Amino acid sequence: MEKNQNKVVSEIIQRFLITGRKGIALLVDPDKQSSVKNLHLLCKREGLPLPDLLLIGGSFISKGGVSDTVEELSEYFPIIPKVLFPGNAMQLSEKADAILFLSLISGRNPDLLIGQHVLAAPQLSRSELEVLPTGYLMIEGGKLTSAHYVSQSMPIPRDKPDLALATAMAGKLLGLRYFYLEAGSGASHPVPAEMITLLKKELNAPVIVGGGINSLPKAKEACRAGADLIVIGNEAEKNPDLIVEVLQYLRVYNLSLNIN
Repeated sequence: MEKNQNKVVSEIIQRFLITGRKGIALLVDPDKQSSVKNLHLLCKREGLPLPDLLLIGGSFISKGGVSDTVEELSEYFPIIPKVLFPGNAMQLSEKADAILFLSLISGRNPDLLIGQHVLAAPQLSRSELEVLPTGYLMIEGGKLTSAHYVSQSMPIPRDKPDLALATAMAGKLLGLRYFYLEAGSGASHPVPAEMITLLKKELNAPVIVGGGINSLPKAKEACRAGADLIVIGNEAEKNPDLIVEVLQYLRVYNLSLNIN
Protein backbone atom coordinates (compact mmCIF):
# COMPACT_ATOMS: atom_id res chain seq x y z
CA MET A 1 0.00 0.00 0.00
CA GLU A 2 1.37 3.41 -0.93
CA LYS A 3 2.17 5.58 2.04
CA ASN A 4 0.57 8.95 2.55
CA GLN A 5 3.04 11.61 1.42
CA ASN A 6 2.87 15.35 1.34
CA LYS A 7 3.27 16.53 -2.26
CA VAL A 8 4.66 19.97 -1.51
CA VAL A 9 7.78 19.90 -3.69
CA SER A 10 6.15 18.17 -6.67
CA GLU A 11 3.36 20.75 -6.57
CA ILE A 12 5.90 23.59 -6.55
CA ILE A 13 7.73 22.20 -9.58
CA GLN A 14 4.56 21.30 -11.46
CA ARG A 15 3.27 24.83 -10.92
CA PHE A 16 6.29 26.17 -12.80
CA LEU A 17 5.58 23.80 -15.68
CA ILE A 18 1.90 24.75 -15.88
CA THR A 19 2.18 28.52 -15.41
CA GLY A 20 5.44 29.26 -17.23
CA ARG A 21 6.84 30.89 -14.11
CA LYS A 22 10.48 30.22 -13.26
CA GLY A 23 12.02 29.02 -10.01
CA ILE A 24 15.44 28.89 -8.43
CA ALA A 25 17.01 26.31 -6.16
CA LEU A 26 20.16 26.82 -4.11
CA LEU A 27 22.38 23.73 -4.02
CA VAL A 28 24.23 23.44 -0.72
CA ASP A 29 27.22 21.13 -0.46
CA PRO A 30 27.55 19.97 3.19
CA ASP A 31 31.30 20.47 2.82
CA LYS A 32 30.81 24.08 1.67
CA GLN A 33 27.98 25.92 3.37
CA SER A 34 29.61 29.09 4.62
CA SER A 35 27.44 31.31 2.42
CA VAL A 36 24.10 30.10 3.81
CA LYS A 37 23.99 32.59 6.67
CA ASN A 38 25.21 35.41 4.41
CA LEU A 39 22.54 34.62 1.86
CA HIS A 40 19.86 34.74 4.53
CA LEU A 41 21.08 38.15 5.70
CA LEU A 42 21.23 39.46 2.12
CA CYS A 43 17.69 38.34 1.35
CA LYS A 44 16.38 39.94 4.53
CA ARG A 45 18.22 43.15 3.82
CA GLU A 46 17.03 43.41 0.24
CA GLY A 47 13.46 42.30 1.04
CA LEU A 48 13.72 39.69 -1.70
CA PRO A 49 11.68 36.54 -2.18
CA LEU A 50 13.59 33.51 -0.99
CA PRO A 51 14.78 30.63 -3.20
CA ASP A 52 12.01 28.18 -4.02
CA LEU A 53 13.93 25.09 -2.94
CA LEU A 54 17.13 24.21 -1.10
CA LEU A 55 19.00 21.18 -2.45
CA ILE A 56 21.45 19.38 -0.16
CA GLY A 57 24.12 16.98 -1.35
CA GLY A 58 26.95 16.45 -3.79
CA SER A 59 28.95 13.93 -5.77
CA PHE A 60 31.59 13.66 -3.06
CA ILE A 61 31.21 14.69 0.58
CA SER A 62 34.30 14.27 2.72
CA LYS A 63 33.41 15.83 6.06
CA GLY A 64 30.03 17.57 6.10
CA GLY A 65 26.95 15.88 7.55
CA VAL A 66 23.77 15.89 5.47
CA SER A 67 21.44 15.84 8.48
CA ASP A 68 23.41 18.59 10.21
CA THR A 69 23.20 20.71 7.06
CA VAL A 70 19.44 20.18 6.80
CA GLU A 71 19.05 21.26 10.43
CA GLU A 72 21.12 24.41 9.90
CA LEU A 73 19.19 25.32 6.77
CA SER A 74 15.94 24.83 8.68
CA GLU A 75 17.08 27.44 11.19
CA TYR A 76 17.78 30.07 8.54
CA PHE A 77 15.06 29.12 6.05
CA PRO A 78 12.29 27.36 7.98
CA ILE A 79 9.61 27.70 5.28
CA ILE A 80 11.67 26.65 2.24
CA PRO A 81 11.47 22.93 1.41
CA LYS A 82 14.74 21.09 1.94
CA VAL A 83 15.34 18.55 -0.84
CA LEU A 84 18.05 15.89 -0.85
CA PHE A 85 20.28 15.80 -3.93
CA PRO A 86 22.18 12.62 -3.08
CA GLY A 87 25.35 11.33 -4.66
CA ASN A 88 24.78 7.92 -3.08
CA ALA A 89 22.60 6.05 -0.60
CA MET A 90 24.68 7.31 2.32
CA GLN A 91 23.45 10.88 1.77
CA LEU A 92 19.96 10.35 3.15
CA SER A 93 18.28 12.25 5.97
CA GLU A 94 14.72 11.96 7.17
CA LYS A 95 15.00 15.54 8.44
CA ALA A 96 14.59 16.77 4.86
CA ASP A 97 11.25 17.27 3.12
CA ALA A 98 11.90 15.47 -0.16
CA ILE A 99 14.49 13.72 -2.28
CA LEU A 100 15.39 13.92 -5.93
CA PHE A 101 15.63 10.18 -6.53
CA LEU A 102 18.27 10.51 -9.24
CA SER A 103 18.89 7.90 -11.89
CA LEU A 104 21.95 8.71 -14.00
CA ILE A 105 20.38 7.80 -17.33
CA SER A 106 23.07 9.55 -19.39
CA GLY A 107 25.72 7.11 -18.11
CA ARG A 108 26.19 3.37 -18.14
CA ASN A 109 27.23 2.88 -14.53
CA PRO A 110 24.68 0.40 -13.14
CA ASP A 111 25.37 1.51 -9.58
CA LEU A 112 23.95 4.97 -10.34
CA LEU A 113 21.23 3.68 -12.64
CA ILE A 114 19.70 1.35 -10.03
CA GLY A 115 22.29 0.02 -7.56
CA GLN A 116 22.26 2.86 -5.03
CA HIS A 117 18.48 3.04 -5.38
CA VAL A 118 18.13 -0.55 -4.18
CA LEU A 119 20.17 0.29 -1.08
CA ALA A 120 18.08 3.39 -0.37
CA ALA A 121 14.64 1.98 -1.16
CA PRO A 122 13.85 0.27 2.19
CA GLN A 123 14.65 3.41 4.19
CA LEU A 124 12.79 5.68 1.78
CA SER A 125 9.71 3.47 1.80
CA ARG A 126 9.52 3.79 5.60
CA SER A 127 10.20 7.52 5.66
CA GLU A 128 7.92 10.50 5.12
CA LEU A 129 10.19 11.95 2.45
CA GLU A 130 8.49 12.99 -0.76
CA VAL A 131 10.22 10.96 -3.47
CA LEU A 132 10.68 12.61 -6.88
CA PRO A 133 11.81 10.11 -9.58
CA THR A 134 14.31 12.12 -11.60
CA GLY A 135 16.25 11.40 -14.77
CA TYR A 136 19.75 12.81 -14.28
CA LEU A 137 21.61 13.78 -17.46
CA MET A 138 25.21 14.94 -17.28
CA ILE A 139 26.02 17.32 -20.11
CA GLU A 140 29.50 18.24 -21.30
CA GLY A 141 30.46 21.48 -19.59
CA GLY A 142 33.98 22.10 -20.82
CA LYS A 143 35.92 20.50 -17.97
CA LEU A 144 36.17 17.32 -15.92
CA THR A 145 33.98 17.62 -12.82
CA SER A 146 33.65 15.70 -9.58
CA ALA A 147 30.40 14.19 -10.88
CA HIS A 148 32.18 12.78 -13.95
CA TYR A 149 35.01 11.32 -11.90
CA VAL A 150 32.91 9.83 -9.12
CA SER A 151 30.25 8.43 -11.47
CA GLN A 152 32.83 7.11 -13.95
CA SER A 153 30.50 8.29 -16.71
CA MET A 154 30.99 10.28 -19.87
CA PRO A 155 28.68 13.28 -20.28
CA ILE A 156 26.44 13.79 -23.29
CA PRO A 157 28.27 16.01 -25.83
CA ARG A 158 26.94 19.54 -25.69
CA ASP A 159 26.48 19.63 -29.46
CA LYS A 160 24.19 16.55 -29.45
CA PRO A 161 20.77 17.81 -28.29
CA ASP A 162 19.01 14.95 -30.11
CA LEU A 163 20.99 12.44 -28.05
CA ALA A 164 19.99 14.21 -24.85
CA LEU A 165 16.36 14.16 -25.96
CA ALA A 166 16.41 10.45 -26.84
CA THR A 167 17.95 9.71 -23.44
CA ALA A 168 15.33 11.76 -21.60
CA MET A 169 12.52 10.22 -23.64
CA ALA A 170 13.72 6.75 -22.65
CA GLY A 171 13.68 7.85 -19.02
CA LYS A 172 10.15 9.18 -19.36
CA LEU A 173 8.97 5.91 -20.90
CA LEU A 174 10.49 4.13 -17.91
CA GLY A 175 8.38 6.28 -15.59
CA LEU A 176 10.72 9.10 -14.58
CA ARG A 177 8.81 12.35 -14.08
CA TYR A 178 11.47 15.05 -13.65
CA PHE A 179 14.61 15.73 -15.69
CA TYR A 180 17.77 17.36 -14.40
CA LEU A 181 20.30 18.61 -16.97
CA GLU A 182 23.65 18.97 -15.20
CA ALA A 183 26.79 20.56 -16.66
CA GLY A 184 28.65 19.90 -13.40
CA SER A 185 29.76 22.01 -10.47
CA GLY A 186 32.15 24.70 -11.66
CA ALA A 187 31.56 23.88 -15.34
CA SER A 188 33.12 26.25 -17.86
CA HIS A 189 29.92 26.24 -19.92
CA PRO A 190 26.30 25.77 -18.82
CA VAL A 191 23.86 23.43 -20.53
CA PRO A 192 23.29 24.76 -24.08
CA ALA A 193 20.08 26.72 -24.59
CA GLU A 194 19.23 24.67 -27.71
CA MET A 195 19.27 21.47 -25.67
CA ILE A 196 17.05 22.95 -22.93
CA THR A 197 14.55 24.22 -25.50
CA LEU A 198 14.36 20.88 -27.31
CA LEU A 199 13.72 18.85 -24.14
CA LYS A 200 11.23 21.39 -22.86
CA LYS A 201 9.29 21.23 -26.12
CA GLU A 202 9.23 17.45 -26.51
CA LEU A 203 9.00 16.07 -22.97
CA ASN A 204 6.08 17.95 -21.43
CA ALA A 205 7.77 17.39 -18.08
CA PRO A 206 9.60 19.65 -15.61
CA VAL A 207 13.14 20.49 -16.71
CA ILE A 208 15.69 21.40 -14.05
CA VAL A 209 19.02 22.91 -15.16
CA GLY A 210 22.21 23.36 -13.17
CA GLY A 211 25.97 23.64 -13.47
CA GLY A 212 27.95 26.53 -14.91
CA ILE A 213 25.27 29.15 -14.17
CA ASN A 214 27.73 31.64 -12.73
CA SER A 215 26.31 34.94 -13.99
CA LEU A 216 22.98 36.67 -14.43
CA PRO A 217 23.11 36.47 -18.26
CA LYS A 218 23.56 32.69 -18.07
CA ALA A 219 20.64 32.40 -15.65
CA LYS A 220 18.49 34.47 -18.01
CA GLU A 221 19.47 32.32 -20.98
CA ALA A 222 18.52 29.10 -19.17
CA CYS A 223 15.14 30.52 -18.16
CA ARG A 224 14.36 31.88 -21.60
CA ALA A 225 15.38 28.56 -23.17
CA GLY A 226 12.71 26.79 -21.12
CA ALA A 227 14.17 25.67 -17.80
CA ASP A 228 11.43 25.44 -15.17
CA LEU A 229 13.89 25.52 -12.29
CA ILE A 230 17.51 26.67 -12.35
CA VAL A 231 20.03 25.50 -9.79
CA ILE A 232 22.94 27.57 -8.53
CA GLY A 233 25.46 25.92 -6.27
CA ASN A 234 29.23 26.36 -6.47
CA GLU A 235 29.03 30.01 -7.53
CA ALA A 236 26.85 30.93 -4.54
CA GLU A 237 29.79 30.07 -2.28
CA LYS A 238 32.00 32.53 -4.13
CA ASN A 239 29.40 35.20 -4.81
CA PRO A 240 26.17 35.16 -2.75
CA ASP A 241 25.16 38.38 -4.51
CA LEU A 242 24.54 36.30 -7.65
CA ILE A 243 21.56 34.67 -5.94
CA VAL A 244 20.21 38.11 -5.09
CA GLU A 245 20.57 39.25 -8.71
CA VAL A 246 18.81 36.15 -10.02
CA LEU A 247 16.03 36.46 -7.46
CA GLN A 248 15.47 40.07 -8.49
CA TYR A 249 15.34 39.05 -12.16
CA LEU A 250 12.93 36.17 -11.54
CA ARG A 251 10.62 38.36 -9.49
CA VAL A 252 10.30 40.78 -12.41
CA TYR A 253 10.02 37.94 -14.95
CA ASN A 254 7.26 36.18 -13.06
CA LEU A 255 5.38 39.40 -12.39
CA SER A 256 5.45 40.18 -16.11
CA LEU A 257 3.55 36.95 -16.78
CA ASN A 258 0.76 38.17 -14.52
CA ILE A 259 0.66 41.53 -16.32
CA ASN A 260 0.55 39.92 -19.75
